[in-house]
Amino acid sequence: MLQVQLEVGADPAEVGRARRWARSRLAGSGMDDDDSLAETLVLLISELVTNAVVHTGCPAVLRMLFGSAESAGTVRVEVADTSCRPPRPRHAEGEDTGGRGLELVDGLADRWGWQPEGAGKRIWCEIDRGVPVQPPAALGERSGSRGEQPGALGGARL
Repeated sequence: MLQVQLEVGADPAEVGRARRWARSRLAGSGMDDDDSLAETLVLLISELVTNAVVHTGCPAVLRMLFGSAESAGTVRVEVADTSCRPPRPRHAEGEDTGGRGLELVDGLADRWGWQPEGAGKRIWCEIDRGVPVQPPAALGERSGSRGEQPGALGGARL
């Protein structure tokens, strides 16, 4: 398993930086910018990072984990923050401009959930891909930990 990570400041402007960073790492894994999987992953990253910095006001750490040979094709996105408040799905209505983030994650990810981590939490999602994803060549390898709780919208698939 290969893990790449980015520290994100507690500023909503950091969401754009996280998207640009993710696009560059996905391109390094062999995914074209216009690949629907890459677009979906960037959207998921945008939603999870937005939730972390806007709703908690805390800095966060964004991680992308590229599956090993046994889990070829799975890309996992994690965002860890220092807030102990669990993610709380909201239901946006009509013209609301917010409140759809976790609904999007639930609809687009193959699996998602969250877990306590230190004084905060980690929210994660996974996307499966039919062919193996090439890990970015120039980056070191680290392994992530598991022990997840499924997402709270009922549609999370484990």
